[in-house]
Amino acid sequence: MSGGTATDVVVAVVQTAPGGDPARNRLTITELAEEAARRGARVAVFPEYSSFFAAELGPAYLDAAESTDGPFVRHLGALADRLDLVIVAGLVAVSPDPARFENLLVAVAPGRGVVATYSKQHLYDAFGGQESRWIVPGPVAVAATFELDGLVFGLQTCYDLRFPEVTRTLVDAGTDVVLMPAEWVRGPLKQHHWTTLLTARALENTVYVAAADHAPPVGVGCSTIIDPTGVALASVGDEVDVMALARVSSARIEAVRRTNPSLALRRYDVVPRRPRRGPSEVAGSDRE
Repeated sequence: MSGGTATDVVVAVVQTAPGGDPARNRLTITELAEEAARRGARVAVFPEYSSFFAAELGPAYLDAAESTDGPFVRHLGALADRLDLVIVAGLVAVSPDPARFENLLVAVAPGRGVVATYSKQHLYDAFGGQESRWIVPGPVAVAATFELDGLVFGLQTCYDLRFPEVTRTLVDAGTDVVLMPAEWVRGPLKQHHWTTLLTARALENTVYVAAADHAPPVGVGCSTIIDPTGVALASVGDEVDVMALARVSSARIEAVRRTNPSLALRRYDVVPRRPRRGPSEVAGSDRE
């Protein structure tokens, strides 16, 4: 199967509604990955928590956690090999802390197995959520990337979208296309936040962003692929088990950067922040 030239790849973002039955989740991925491959995709992006999802974080996630050589990733590997398709999806993964799990993205490539993993760095302790109670945060300043047909693809997920440094770290590592599985929870203005931030990350970094969310009523939906000028090339609305496809091209990135060389003109680097000082330390000093 051919997705285009050596610097030209068709990407699919797949909008699903994962649930608490891992076997059913794997079947859904199979059916939609097959459709994506039939439509010419070389990369298919599925949402965060694709292996298992329940409405409330809790012990059920610990029971459902798998290793990267468990049933879910083995299934993705066989599917990738059969379809000649790179599959990116969210895994509820075991962690060294028995009381918490790891929110992991895995990228599985045909003939190569797992080519990248990414552990969610910023946990959703916001809007009433408390992910840190159940999830181990990933290491900072780690760029998870893989290459396909001359393009570099980078991984980040969901709440990380609100922290532009994550995307900039990927871009500094050479990323051309940011892949963004998510479970972007519905709520007041949340759809606006989702679409605005996705567009901003593409614009400020002059890269493609391909984001796959949970379908409503859990997520906002609106899975989309955005080009380096902030234009949505393809998107879906609130449907379940649907996909949007678009062609991403290194030539397009190069053309945009000739007109808008913002990366070349920037004067700041991204570095991990120092530990935050406590209130007493702040009170005792009026300068950094």
